[in-house]
Amino acid sequence: MSALFDALRAQFDATGHVGYRGLRDDSDFARQPIREAAVLIPITDRAQPGVLLTQRPETMAKHPGQIAFPGGKWEDGEDAVAAALREAEEELAIPPSEVRIVGAAQSFVTGTGFNLTPVLGVVRHDLPITPDPREVDGWFEAPLSHVLDRANHKEKIGIFLGNERPYIEIDWQGWRIWGITAGILAHLSYRLDWKDLVTP
Repeated sequence: MSALFDALRAQFDATGHVGYRGLRDDSDFARQPIREAAVLIPITDRAQPGVLLTQRPETMAKHPGQIAFPGGKWEDGEDAVAAALREAEEELAIPPSEVRIVGAAQSFVTGTGFNLTPVLGVVRHDLPITPDPREVDGWFEAPLSHVLDRANHKEKIGIFLGNERPYIEIDWQGWRIWGITAGILAHLSYRLDWKDLVTP
């Protein structure tokens, strides 16, 4: 096992009590019916670990152009881990065998009607990435030291389905990470201490 994986697992296991901190659960006004979905949070195994993120094509009907983790709805017979691994393979050609699962974070209901479970995993830093252009317009790696540092989390207010809702926005070299993706990273900032995950 890698030192990063061991450190992530230890921190993740020790912070299960955090609950929804950093997340926003939209159960009160979410679209019905609620469907199960999952995303993979791929952490790169390197001295300065990062997280892999995708940009959705502008042509997609839902969340066009937004920054996201690979993920989607569960298929029959799947759980959160299986769905997250399948979606990462479909979107970025990451083989499930190349992902070491740290664990599943707190699930939460999104306004778009999903009970979303983020799944944390570790991948090789030099893993070849081949995005599927039907679902991914581009991808990038942002340092954990940046996206988990709450000093970089800007608090914003927006309107969704007629409701005024707070959200987090994180900027990284011109990439605008916001909404659900930034909320998941905000949640992880309460569960992971990036200073202990970065090698000087």
